[in-house]
Amino acid sequence: MDIEARLREVSRFYHTGATRDADFRISILEKLKTEIVNRQELICEALWKDLHKSAYESFLAEISIVLQELKEHIFHLKKWMKPRKVSTPLHLLPAKSRIVYEPYGTVLIMAPWNYPFQLLMAPLIGAVSAGNCVVAKPSPYTPHVAAVIEELIAAVFDPGHVIAFLGGREINTVLLEQKYDYIFFTGGPVVGKIVMEAATRNLTPLTLELGGKSPCIVSKTADIDVAAKRVAWGKFLNAGQTCIAPDYLFVHREIKPFFLERLAIHIERFYGANPALSPDFPRIVNKKAFDRIQLLMGQGDTIIGGQTDGGDCYIAPTVIDHIRPEDPVMQEEIFGPVLPVMEYSDLNEPIAYINEHHKPLALYYFGCKDEAEEVIRRTTSGGVCINDTILHIANKNLPFGGVGNSGMGKYHGFASFETFSNRRAVLLASNRFDLPFRYPPYGSLSLLKKLMR
Repeated sequence: MDIEARLREVSRFYHTGATRDADFRISILEKLKTEIVNRQELICEALWKDLHKSAYESFLAEISIVLQELKEHIFHLKKWMKPRKVSTPLHLLPAKSRIVYEPYGTVLIMAPWNYPFQLLMAPLIGAVSAGNCVVAKPSPYTPHVAAVIEELIAAVFDPGHVIAFLGGREINTVLLEQKYDYIFFTGGPVVGKIVMEAATRNLTPLTLELGGKSPCIVSKTADIDVAAKRVAWGKFLNAGQTCIAPDYLFVHREIKPFFLERLAIHIERFYGANPALSPDFPRIVNKKAFDRIQLLMGQGDTIIGGQTDGGDCYIAPTVIDHIRPEDPVMQEEIFGPVLPVMEYSDLNEPIAYINEHHKPLALYYFGCKDEAEEVIRRTTSGGVCINDTILHIANKNLPFGGVGNSGMGKYHGFASFETFSNRRAVLLASNRFDLPFRYPPYGSLSLLKKLMR
């Protein structure tokens, strides 16, 4: 495979100017939408083979989000593309000023395995919507989904417009050695640093969608039953392999016993007495990930779940009480169906703990409005969801992304179009006037200061 030759083909296609046209972009997005709808069963089948995801969860958490993103871009693209007029200061008049959204050029998109369809297609939509050509790299850990994506891209796009490369670490290494105009990476902070280092060699701008330990606080003012149900859903969706899953729990001491009781009830309602038999509970992506998660389960008291099956890459929905901050399970993102629980008596305790650690991708709080506002005011995170989990990602009007160690850059909806666009500053000067104060020999400094106020 001559990657460099194929990337030259992508560059040539971009420089034809075809992707600059709004109607071209919209028509190709409409074609992509049609082909995805026609391939829904194939996508669901691939997700089942790779991650044991049910068709329902595959549509809810992957396909529907992609289709909604397509709908948003198709409907709004012409409005987004219009140059945006901005005011011009008095001393520059009668010039006119505007911001023009133009594509970067060739974009590399590297996707993870946990939501392998959604997390490649959603940024791809933004990149195509903004007029770029795309090099797409699906995860090798979900080979069935990667094959479907490769076939989908080949059916929709000219090979110079969007191209997919399949393969493992060797292909990633070669791809990162090439020059791009923008890089979009979703994955963990360790590989994110490698991608960022590669980008710096060519001063390439990039977006990093990473992760980390997203905290969840349950106050004594919370609706305990609703909180338990929504925490259980958000944590064990995709068997906990969600970058914005609640990673650990702070529960107020006064309500903790009742909350944990309700949590156990809802887990059983979702997945039955034996979740291994549930068609709605996914598996861990591979044995390496399974072994890593299992090593994190040795501390505290397991009060729910704890069953594992390495041959099936199965870990039951597990809740571990009496966890200490120094325990290994609190040192890294779990990325699996294991929920460590700590308790607190004063809101300052979880806030202090959160602020002492890396800024998370998401933060969850269940309780009254006043406390919620205090948590928002005194902490930092990529996103916040109050009295629920996960759902902030489903609002197309909210930009999604991390901060600090959890990432940089935002996307979804208009934020995607903006991320993959160069906001070009344009000033249109007039020949009718030519103010003399800017030319030497210079005159009065005091007059210049008055003009520039």
